Amino acid sequence: MKAVCWYGANDVRVENVPDPRILNPRDAILKITSATICGSDLHIYDGYIPTMKQGDILGHEFMGEVVEIGSQVKTLKKGDRVVVSSIIGCGQCNYCNQQKWSLCDNSNPNAWMQEKVFGFGTSGIFGYSHLFGGYAGAFAEYVRVPFADHGAVKVPQDIPDEKILPISDAFPTGYMGAEFCNIQPGDIVAIWGCGPVGLFAMRSAYMLGAERVIAIDRVPERLQMARDFGKAETINYEEVDAGEALKEMTGGRGPDSCLDAVGLEAHGMGLEGFFDEAKQSVRLETDRPSVLRQMMVACRKGGTLSIMGVYSGFVDKMPMGAAFNKGLTFRMGQMFGQKYMPMLLDRVMNGEIDPSAVFTHRLPLEETKQGFEIFKHKKDNCIKVLLKP
Repeated sequence: MKAVCWYGANDVRVENVPDPRILNPRDAILKITSATICGSDLHIYDGYIPTMKQGDILGHEFMGEVVEIGSQVKTLKKGDRVVVSSIIGCGQCNYCNQQKWSLCDNSNPNAWMQEKVFGFGTSGIFGYSHLFGGYAGAFAEYVRVPFADHGAVKVPQDIPDEKILPISDAFPTGYMGAEFCNIQPGDIVAIWGCGPVGLFAMRSAYMLGAERVIAIDRVPERLQMARDFGKAETINYEEVDAGEALKEMTGGRGPDSCLDAVGLEAHGMGLEGFFDEAKQSVRLETDRPSVLRQMMVACRKGGTLSIMGVYSGFVDKMPMGAAFNKGLTFRMGQMFGQKYMPMLLDRVMNGEIDPSAVFTHRLPLEETKQGFEIFKHKKDNCIKVLLKP
């Protein structure tokens, strides 16, 4: 089959690789009908995620048709159309039973790698390095889905892929981020990053009762998307100081919660931004935390920080005094996809939201490298790239 393989920073290639096969009786094999490049895929593309190996197949946000099932798969059959969580959960451990799927005890065969850095191992993730299990990703014609009864959600045949695909990752990530904000009636939520996850977080914040959403970014077309699709007020942080603008927009009080939908490649301004990029480039710091710093200072006293942008290791120069003395609550993590997917599918089916609005580019699998470049550099008003094998 054809698949998109990683060979180093900014080097991905479409190659012929062996077809996946059933390895465990709880597996299913999926024929991919659509996949999409996620913002966190850019961290791999740029070379910031450790334990990648040359030839690894990328991709974790996808859907398709079941073409083969293992002997112990109970809920699926050949021909079913499904959307699959990017997070791999066993469905039987204590964490999966608590709906904390990304903390699964059993789905990551390389949990021992994580224990050295994280203290404990977490779940596997499709196409996201050997630190997260070394699973082949879905930028391919076919993919093996472990624990298929728990990761694959059946969807109707008559709804276009574009409306369903974001339920695999971007939509539940945004929704979980909004849920982590502990939104109360009348709350103001500030969201950094107007990419797909940020946009879905904006809509989710309103679903959960926010009165106002304020979006922070620097890319004009993304800010426009935040206004049109996300129904948010906007701040261009290259034109004004985001912290001061938030103070003014909230009557001097600050937002009730702040959400990071950017992650480890955040763009800082001035000396701080230069400092982070320089340290990251020589691996003295793995992640650029400028958004985290801004949120810790901008959030109101007693507020909540929700962190959904991916961080991989270590950050520097954090204003912990601000967070401590203001009594801030931090909530963060890889999304609990299986918890939210059925509910979000219902919202799509009843017409409450059309996730396809985030797709601006549609490319064949052979042009994935071009898709990465367009997405990375925000070319041609790109918000999200749909890939068709």
